[in-house]
Amino acid sequence: MASVSVAVLFADIARSTHLYEVLGDKKAKTLISDCLSTLSNAASRFQGSVIKTIGDEILCTFPDADKAVSAGKAMHEAIDLIPINDGIPANIYVGIHFGPVIMENDDIFGDTVNLAARMVAMAKQRQIITTEQTVELLNNELMHTVKYIDKITVKGKSGETKIYEVVWEEQEATSIFRATSISLFPSKDATVNLILQYHDTIVTVDRNRPVVTLGRQIHNDIIVDDSPVSRSHARIEYRRGKFFLVDQSTNGTYIHEEGKERVRVRQTEMPLTGKGIISLGTKLGSDSSFAIFYEYQN
Repeated sequence: MASVSVAVLFADIARSTHLYEVLGDKKAKTLISDCLSTLSNAASRFQGSVIKTIGDEILCTFPDADKAVSAGKAMHEAIDLIPINDGIPANIYVGIHFGPVIMENDDIFGDTVNLAARMVAMAKQRQIITTEQTVELLNNELMHTVKYIDKITVKGKSGETKIYEVVWEEQEATSIFRATSISLFPSKDATVNLILQYHDTIVTVDRNRPVVTLGRQIHNDIIVDDSPVSRSHARIEYRRGKFFLVDQSTNGTYIHEEGKERVRVRQTEMPLTGKGIISLGTKLGSDSSFAIFYEYQN
């Protein structure tokens, strides 16, 4: 039984149960097998060791944080190249933490493994979530691709753990928002919400659902299938009673609040107040079938 410090990476295939429901057992099993093979190959490019696969999940270790984060980005990019099945793209969640592990019988154990598992459980589709301990070990180039999310309390550990997202999509590379003093997680006394409506889809952003994503691909909460729209185009974040649209697209997002001039937001953020129209990638009027309506309520 040996103890060594490594970067632990979990990668989970997103919504695997849904894949079986939509594609059927044979197609879904083949797709998941292809995804796991793709993830394993990406890990090996960065000196990663595959410890095991568990159903739709892969567990790897890396000699340092740089290689783990680089592998996580490469995994997402490789999964993006897998052909879409029946309109259903493959996506993954990735969680990383660096620290000491116990290696025994070709497996690993310890708090580091548990914390990496917590990170992947917190990730949304197409996200890489990691810890402050990992970020502090990154080289300068990779350091510029991370953004602070929040602090969390981990069972069995004293104090709070800071968590970060590694931004890997190319269109987001210049759109890193370091909200080091603002939490995405809700305050207990928040009573406001933001209502979004797109066709028959109505989504509420509030203290219980602090992040909503908009874009062309199916992993988004609001899916706008129009050519100017990026796969992961924008998100709306709730922060301590206020709402912000964060654009991470190629073509930008247009916000037209009632009674005000239309504003284009591109790879930056803007607060949402009042009510109006959000259009992704191009200017739209209220009569467009691609317009998203929003309304601030308190």
